[in-house]
Amino acid sequence: MEHLILAINPGSTSTKVALYKNEEVIFNESITHPHTELEKLDGVMAQTPLRMKTTMDLLEKHGYKPEDLSIVMGRGGILPPVEVGGYKVNDRMLQLIKEEKIPQHASNLGATIAYDIAQQAGVEAYVYDAVSAANFIPIAKITGMKEIKRVSLYHTLNCRAVAIHYAKSIGKKDSDINLLIAHLGGGITIGAHRKGQIIDTLGDDNGPFAPERAGGVPLLDLIELCYSGEYSKKEMKAKIRGRGGLRDLLGTSDVREILKRIEDGDKHAELIMEAQAYQIAKGIALLSPALRGDCDAIIITGSLAYSDYLMEEVKKYIGWLGKIVILPGEFEMEALGLGGLRILLGEEETNEF
Repeated sequence: MEHLILAINPGSTSTKVALYKNEEVIFNESITHPHTELEKLDGVMAQTPLRMKTTMDLLEKHGYKPEDLSIVMGRGGILPPVEVGGYKVNDRMLQLIKEEKIPQHASNLGATIAYDIAQQAGVEAYVYDAVSAANFIPIAKITGMKEIKRVSLYHTLNCRAVAIHYAKSIGKKDSDINLLIAHLGGGITIGAHRKGQIIDTLGDDNGPFAPERAGGVPLLDLIELCYSGEYSKKEMKAKIRGRGGLRDLLGTSDVREILKRIEDGDKHAELIMEAQAYQIAKGIALLSPALRGDCDAIIITGSLAYSDYLMEEVKKYIGWLGKIVILPGEFEMEALGLGGLRILLGEEETNEF
């Protein structure tokens, strides 16, 4: 039986859309949304019409319509802590997202767009491996402030797919091995995977700085900025997520441009990129105690992993810790597509939000 699975993955500056016929990829495309276009809109939810149109245009471009679909899969956003796997999009989830009762990020739109298209198609919509999905061990949740508990904000969708992919390549299951996985994209997150469970992570607000994220910064200095009167709450959030990191330090989040500057002799750009590599390595090392030295591999994935320059710098700092495997790019669309197929075939249980 043929199943058509639409996969939708909204990122900070892109909308990725793929269509699968069972395991076969019909199309897989990514549309970039310039910062200048998105910043004209008032928040993430205001991006919904733009990204919905992008998705529908791609479906129509390839000769398909909603009525052809068997299921619609959206990237899971920054929901309250959930388990890994699939969750049917329901009214409670939509209410949290649309009323902005959870942290705002483009990934949240995966649920709303998937639901709207599924309604047209007369099928179910699911989110899969949400940003907040993990299996934290109790001690990983504790902070030094009783009012604040640590939760996972991680590139779960890609990193879990990478874990499964790597395990298969060595003839094992992800539940057989322990991994440290760093996803390097517009934001950088790092996770400790123990026997298929994501037991601790570093999010983009408490780990390495990234092309568009400030990462972990000294808290007392951050408090001073917040109360300086120079920035609104919205502006401070943008400095942390969206306009921080390389974009703030060098005026661009495009690593290709930065590497060209380094080739042309820009010593300041060289220093910043070395600091980027150093912080990535520190983040990986910081999570290593979660596995107590029993680590089968350190996997580095995401778009920045294509940079040989950056990868060699990271290896200089972290090579002693264990086997390093570079898997550049991402497996998110494959994870959504095949996850949807497993749900349709009854091979994977789903969750109720």
